[in-house]
Amino acid sequence: MKDYHINVFYSEEDEGYIADIPDLKYCSAFGETPEEAVREVLIAKAVWLETAKVEGKPIPLPRYRPAIYQVGI
Repeated sequence: MKDYHINVFYSEEDEGYIADIPDLKYCSAFGETPEEAVREVLIAKAVWLETAKVEGKPIPLPRYRPAIYQVGI
């Protein structure tokens, strides 16, 4: 099974790392290190998915693929 792609990048403005999941609108998290940002976004993902389920909202399938992985498709 595919899982959701996670982007991680450094934010000068926030002076830390941001991790986000493009397939889950507004699902992102902050950390002082890349590892912390990923840990936090995994928690945010679980909450996002549970909330969508409880509220009966659609849960998108994992679709996002960075351009680097789209070569040869």
